[in-house]
Amino acid sequence: MDAVPSIKAFELPLSVKSNDPVNGEYRRLVLAAPQDLLARCRAGQFFHLLCPQAGGETPYLRRPMSIYGFYPDQGELHFLYKVTGAGTRALATLALGDRLNVLGPLGEPFTIADDWQNLVLVARGVGLATLAPLALEANRLGRKLTAICSARHPDYLMSTDYFASLGADVITLTDAEGTSDLGNLEQVIEGLVAAGRADAFYTCGSNRMLRLLQTIGERHGIPGQIALEQQMACGIGMCHCCVRPFNRGDRQVHLRVCREGPVFDMMEAIAW
Repeated sequence: MDAVPSIKAFELPLSVKSNDPVNGEYRRLVLAAPQDLLARCRAGQFFHLLCPQAGGETPYLRRPMSIYGFYPDQGELHFLYKVTGAGTRALATLALGDRLNVLGPLGEPFTIADDWQNLVLVARGVGLATLAPLALEANRLGRKLTAICSARHPDYLMSTDYFASLGADVITLTDAEGTSDLGNLEQVIEGLVAAGRADAFYTCGSNRMLRLLQTIGERHGIPGQIALEQQMACGIGMCHCCVRPFNRGDRQVHLRVCREGPVFDMMEAIAW
């Protein structure tokens, strides 16, 4: 690991263009961003956000947040988030014209190998935010895409229209409809494999999904990548707050999610 990491990132205040609810649980924050910053962004990377003081609360640490979208033509940087604590409550108070200090883009992005022509994205809830830019990149490269989107209720499914607009075959699974259990998800993915529609898997966050995709991947020799979620302090690899174990070959190594990740080889990640 690098003792003193060298990063190519920006720290600057960006102006809020909008900060609106997506549904009953999530909000989308849109920031005006310069071209040179957006040119550095890649699918799977994140920014470290300095949340404002609001409602008598003072968030001490920055909050890591995956890039939901980056659009150089529009000069926009998008984030999708759920209000769960002091930091995200503060973010929810931001209004048009307010300024937010951001540091990024940070971390290692997703990659798409030349022979991965059929990509399968599997995510649940806000994990879909991390995979949205990957779908855009897959579309740009002319790859075939299947997006399996899971949520507690149909009202909480996100990005399905966006994925469909990029040519993806969208499959929705929900707890309320009794379709999101791992057994059904496995059948859905095995069906894609049998149809020759799965050259690589991509997922985010969920340990249950990680274990399932590792099992199917090992069974059929299908590679994949995962964007991991982890508590972070510095976000640039110095504090080692986000270290977790990985299997590499015949040994276990410890890597920083913010620095060596957040995207890792799916088969190397250890589900907690």
